[in-house]
Amino acid sequence: MADDGDRHRQSRLFTDDDGAFDADRAREESLPVEDGEVIDTDDLADHQRYVEGRGIYDERNRVNDLTGKEWKYATKSVIAEGYPPAVQHDLRSEHGGQKPPRLCAELIGRFSKAGDTVLDPFAGVGGTLLGASFCEHDGTGLREAIGFERTERWIEIYREVLEAENEERRARGEPPLAEQDMRHGDCVDLIDDVPDESVDLLLTDVPYWDMDEREQTRNERATRESKLGSFGGATTDEAAVDADEGIDDRRTKADWLADMATTFDRFTDAVAPDGHVVVFIGDMYRDQSYEFLSADLARAIESTAPLTLAANQIWYDPTKDLHVYGYPFSFVPSMVHQNVLVFRPEAASETEN
Repeated sequence: MADDGDRHRQSRLFTDDDGAFDADRAREESLPVEDGEVIDTDDLADHQRYVEGRGIYDERNRVNDLTGKEWKYATKSVIAEGYPPAVQHDLRSEHGGQKPPRLCAELIGRFSKAGDTVLDPFAGVGGTLLGASFCEHDGTGLREAIGFERTERWIEIYREVLEAENEERRARGEPPLAEQDMRHGDCVDLIDDVPDESVDLLLTDVPYWDMDEREQTRNERATRESKLGSFGGATTDEAAVDADEGIDDRRTKADWLADMATTFDRFTDAVAPDGHVVVFIGDMYRDQSYEFLSADLARAIESTAPLTLAANQIWYDPTKDLHVYGYPFSFVPSMVHQNVLVFRPEAASETEN
């Protein structure tokens, strides 16, 4: 049997006609390859194993089921990805704030392991639940998901989407997506039914400031659709219409922040000590002022709930339509990103430090 030196010299024989390393040929010979290099599996530690096509997995990984190569990519602070209309988008888009299920699946893969429990207390039309089901077929393993939603129409849409999507999957000869546990009611009441420390990942998109009230008001008017603005806030035209119609009983930002902080404090008991709380939140421009909602919300949650902000990832959608706000008199940003706040329970954060 060749010694270490021979093994490394042998790997260099896999070259193309120009003398460069031929990764395709190495794969054909069933040699493990990562980042263009043949991996000597004899050199792996007892807690490491090579996963074909994915890289080296470390059995000590308590956060997720990613290999080192996948982990490295997942730590990028910006998720620059435009998700095309899919997964019955026409149905889901009735809810103006829905998030792409495939994006949810990616985040679930980063912050949980196969078989873990995922909770979305503001489930909407079920993007998180669908993402948890997609994980089963994306190679990372099914997660059990629970969703809370107080609007029955959104629950109906989730079930319609699941049924339609599975019809198409069966027609293509693909296995169906698992149905997840969508519960009807107010999250502050339903959370009492979730056992303490039973949730490994809480992933949600919070209701924005006074947009919940605005959306309900628009739902009552048959002439207007229930849509959020391009970055979570009302458009100038919508604000003008609301003013004309006497809608002046909106919550202040301080009220909203206090409500979110108290609500997340109630959620935290359900989260496992080594779990994560991941929150979508966009900033907005309103009344000629930039509202840094992501920073405000992070501070409010940290000041009340036993959670520590561990990271902020940015979801940047390069395909998002741009709008000419303020031209030619004032520079107003056209938001093409959302913040993804990542919290850890304080006990876990203190242990790591």
